[in-house]
Amino acid sequence: MYLETNNNAEMMDRLQEIERILQELQSRIPDMEGLAVVSREGLPLASKLFTTTDEDRICAMTAASLSLSDRIVFELERGIMDQVIITGSEGLVIIRDAGQHAVLVGIAKVNAKLGLVLLDMKRAAQKLAGLI
Repeated sequence: MYLETNNNAEMMDRLQEIERILQELQSRIPDMEGLAVVSREGLPLASKLFTTTDEDRICAMTAASLSLSDRIVFELERGIMDQVIITGSEGLVIIRDAGQHAVLVGIAKVNAKLGLVLLDMKRAAQKLAGLI
């Protein structure tokens, strides 16, 4: 896993910190219906999902979306993929880069304040990048 450490206690501390970051983000954004930290391969690292969709399915779809988004950004010479925003009639899905090995996924209600969501997710992703 990407939380490689010299001992299990340190790994547990990192996992607890990741979960604390997700909890803090969710409490700052009441319109957030779910959050997950997902490896770039689609494996769940941590989540706070308040949806009926299966966590493994969300992670697999995230990895597929991320792969396609990375390819589009590369092919169109737009640099490095930073975030993906998917807007649906019932809400938003935001996939935000969280370092070399993971992404932060946010599922928000349709009426969420996008600017605040993006800002808070960016800050959380930067914190996560230092842990993963």
